[in-house]
Amino acid sequence: MKRALISDIHANLEALQAVLADLQGQEVDEIICLGDVIGYGPNPCECLDLVMRHTRICILGNHDQAALFDPEGFNHVALQAIYWTRDQLDHGPGTPSQINKRWDFLGERPRKHVEGDFMYVHGSPRDPTNEYVFPETVFDQRKMEILFGKVDRFCFNGHTHLPGVFTTGCEFIPPEECDYRFPLGKEKLIINVGSVGQPRDEDVRSCYAIVDDEDMLVRFRRVEYDVEKTAQKIYAVDELANMLGDRLKHGR
Repeated sequence: MKRALISDIHANLEALQAVLADLQGQEVDEIICLGDVIGYGPNPCECLDLVMRHTRICILGNHDQAALFDPEGFNHVALQAIYWTRDQLDHGPGTPSQINKRWDFLGERPRKHVEGDFMYVHGSPRDPTNEYVFPETVFDQRKMEILFGKVDRFCFNGHTHLPGVFTTGCEFIPPEECDYRFPLGKEKLIINVGSVGQPRDEDVRSCYAIVDDEDMLVRFRRVEYDVEKTAQKIYAVDELANMLGDRLKHGR
């Protein structure tokens, strides 16, 4: 089995389309999304339609949850964006049936999914939706022990938009330090697959991961997309702060 793991699309249609195009040459058997299909970006409906069409599993992200319920802990920029996103989901594009289908899809998303040795979450194995696991979390040995205590073998997550591998030895290994591939051995691992639509590791390219059961490797891939086009769409929407477009150009 060869599966692609995508996360944190954040309504960035150009980025998602570029990743899906890249995947056509990777011979994957399935695509799994780790949440935050919407929020921040200018094309929530279109991104939801593509995720519904192409993924086998999609986990609930905190921005997806915020579209359904009252947001908690959101700053002003994120809050304003999620209210605008709700309005977009309520009013199309598409038929009333399509609009309802998007809302139903969001409402049916699981917070966590486990298949054999693989756990899929948005945030962390302890709090699947909201808890961040940042690279600097490795300096908190107790927290790392608690997180790995919730993992049987491998946990895949997103949320921070920072790709890399966490080990039980309290290490964080970003993709560029392992030549964009990391072996899935006997050791427990927490693996952040990065962000499709809003990278924050100072690399503007989309990031996703491919897991191959045959050679037991996780491979990180970076994909260029039309950053300027997405940014200009954001600038054209009064309810979306300009900084949401600016940050795409700097990858942070």
